[in-house]
Amino acid sequence: MRKWVESYGIPRAIYTDWKSVYHAMPEQDGKERRLSQFGQMCGRLGIELIAANSRQAKGRVERHHGTHQDRLVKKLRRLGIDSYEQANVYLEESYLPAHNARYAVKAEQPVDFHDPVPEEMDLDWVFCLEQERVVSNDWVVRYDDQHLQLLEAVVSAGAMVQVQQNGHGRLRIVHQGRELRWQSMEPQPKLVVKSKPRPAVIHRPPATHPWKRERTIARTQDFSIAEAGHGDSNAVPLPRTPIPG
Repeated sequence: MRKWVESYGIPRAIYTDWKSVYHAMPEQDGKERRLSQFGQMCGRLGIELIAANSRQAKGRVERHHGTHQDRLVKKLRRLGIDSYEQANVYLEESYLPAHNARYAVKAEQPVDFHDPVPEEMDLDWVFCLEQERVVSNDWVVRYDDQHLQLLEAVVSAGAMVQVQQNGHGRLRIVHQGRELRWQSMEPQPKLVVKSKPRPAVIHRPPATHPWKRERTIARTQDFSIAEAGHGDSNAVPLPRTPIPG
């Protein structure tokens, strides 16, 4: 897309199918819809995305896809091209000129509906990945395992900012169209507070507890029986009262 814009200008509309790479995708709850990365890039350029709604239009788009997927993949494999750099060189110098010479159709009207790229527009930040992040209470924005410390308190904690990453790997943070200053920082180690082990609590029931009371009564009965039968050879031993527990 960037190569097209640099060569011909900004198109006013693009005709695509309904793939999620082009159009908005529903959120998990099914209520809100978020733009795809490609849709965000087209939005910055003011390009309208027209989806193919009829079978005829869908077939027209798919025929182009089928032509490239069938022919281009086989040609790359036959030529031994296995890297992005080699593939781009082959596309620009060989494949696209031959494809356009065979399939291109001259327009009926010579009107050009491409708009020129504004001089102040930086295409590096137009064709970039953009994701929303929340500013933490210490004005730190987390992105891709990185901690980005904001250097100016122009946004409140909990505010939503956009983190952009261009094709060269550079990052910038934008809030309401304004670029914010930041610096990368090492993540602070998490403090692990170890709680002191609680001493084991041994529950000792009081003397009035039913279990102790029944046991005391049982022992008293045993002693009484033993004293009554002491020294009497004709005494008959009585059964002992069971002690609960």
